[in-house]
Amino acid sequence: MILIFLPSLAYAIETVSQSTADDQAVVEVTVYNSNLGLIKDTRNISIPYGEGELRFIDVASQIQPETVHVKSLNHPDDMRILEQNYEYDLMNQNKLLDKYVGKKIKIIDPNKFQDRKDIIEATLLSNNRGQVYKIKDEIYLGHPGIKVLPGIPENLIAKPTLTWLYDNSSKNPHKLEVSYLTDKINWKADYIVVLHENDTSSDISGWVTIDNQSGTTYTKATLKLIAGEVHRTRPRPQQRVYALEAAQQGAASQFEEKAFFEYHIYDLQRKTTLKDRQTKQIRLFEASGVKTRKEFLSLNNKSYFTRRYREKKLKQPVDVYIKFKNSTENNLGMPLPEGILRFYKRDHTGSQQFIGEDKIQHTPKNEEIKLMIGKAFDVISERKQTGFKKITSKQYESEWEITLRNHKKTSISVGVIESLPGNWQIRKSSHPYKKADAFTARFDVTVPSGKEIKVKYRVQVGL
Repeated sequence: MILIFLPSLAYAIETVSQSTADDQAVVEVTVYNSNLGLIKDTRNISIPYGEGELRFIDVASQIQPETVHVKSLNHPDDMRILEQNYEYDLMNQNKLLDKYVGKKIKIIDPNKFQDRKDIIEATLLSNNRGQVYKIKDEIYLGHPGIKVLPGIPENLIAKPTLTWLYDNSSKNPHKLEVSYLTDKINWKADYIVVLHENDTSSDISGWVTIDNQSGTTYTKATLKLIAGEVHRTRPRPQQRVYALEAAQQGAASQFEEKAFFEYHIYDLQRKTTLKDRQTKQIRLFEASGVKTRKEFLSLNNKSYFTRRYREKKLKQPVDVYIKFKNSTENNLGMPLPEGILRFYKRDHTGSQQFIGEDKIQHTPKNEEIKLMIGKAFDVISERKQTGFKKITSKQYESEWEITLRNHKKTSISVGVIESLPGNWQIRKSSHPYKKADAFTARFDVTVPSGKEIKVKYRVQVGL
C-alpha cells in the first residue's frame, strides 16, 4: 500500500491512499453461465485516521460500478464510505495527445544521414484523425518522430480504479472486502463420451471452461460456478471459450456440487488463477462404465394426414439416439450443467473417431438423458400412402405403409414415431402401437439383419 501526496485546490496537501493487487489477502470469484461474475476482493489496507481518499486499483475493467459493496471485516463500525467514483478514462496514445492539443511537446527525429537524433520542439495543433504540428513557422501534417510529453495529464489513469472518499475512525489496518459484479466472465460445460464397442456402455468426462475477458487477473482465487437461469433485468451477450488445465489429473472430481437456492453451485476444491484474456478448462468429473442404450427412430410429418400424397415413396431419415440415466447406480448422479456432449468411438484400427454431438439443458440427478447423434447409414425407412379419403371438411382417413430395411450385420429395433394431428384414431394396424402422448403413436419394430419389414396402418384424423 502506497501513500501519495497530491496538491489540492481545497487543501494545501491531501493524503491519498492507494491499494493494488499486492495487498490482496483473499480473492473469491463466482462465475455464472450468463456472462457474469461476482468478485470478492479482500485486502489488508492501512489508511490514515479521519477523512481521506482511497484508490482501489486492479479491479475488472468490465465492472458494474453500481453493484460495488465495501465493508471492513475487522472494524465494520469504524469505516464509512462518503462517496464513490469509478475511474475508467484509461490512458492511451490518443488520449495523451488529446490533453496536449495547443501545447508544446518534443519530437525525437532520427537523422539517418548524420547518425544522430535531433530533438524538435513542436506545438500540437490537432489530434483529430491524425496529428497536425506547428514547427517554427510551418505546419506539419503528421511527423515520423517519437513524441515526448512532459508528464501525465490529470484525470488519466493506467488501470481501472475505484476511488472512495472515506471517514475512518480506526488507527488499525482494515481487512477491507470489496465485492462487485462484472461482465465478460463466463463458463460453460463440455462433455466427452467414449462409447464402448457394443454401444451399451461408455466412459464420460465433464469439463468446465472459463473465459475471463473482464479486464483483470484473479490470482490464487477461490472459484465457484453457478449453474442455472439467473434472471437479469437486461440481456447480456454470451461469450466463447477454450484452453486446458489439469488434463492429466486423476478421475476424482475437483469440484464439490451443492444445491443453492434454485440453482446448483460447484466449488473448486483448490485455488486457481484466472488471467485476464485467458480461457481455462478444468475437469468437472470422470465416470466409467456408464450404461447406455442406442435407439433408432423414424419420424414423420403431421402434414401427411390431411392431403393426398402424390409421390409413390418418400424416404425418411432414421435418427440415431444415445440414452443413459444420470444416476448414482449408473456411475453418475451429479447434476449436470448445460453443455454439449461430444461422442467418440474406436474404429477397427483402434483409432478414436468423432461420431456426433448434442446439447443438454441443466439436468438434475436421476433424470434420463437422450441425445441425437446422427443419421443411420445402413437403416432405410420409406413411407408410402396407400389410401386417402376426405370424410368431411375437417375429417380425413388415410392408409400408410412404412418399409424398414436393415443392412446391418445385427438385428435392430426401430421406433416408428407417427405425429398425428387433432383427434385421431388408428382403425387398423399390422403391428401393435403405443399412444406416446395426445398427438403421437409409436410402433416399436424388430428388423432382422438383411431383412425388410413393412408397418401398415389406417388412421382417421379430425381437425
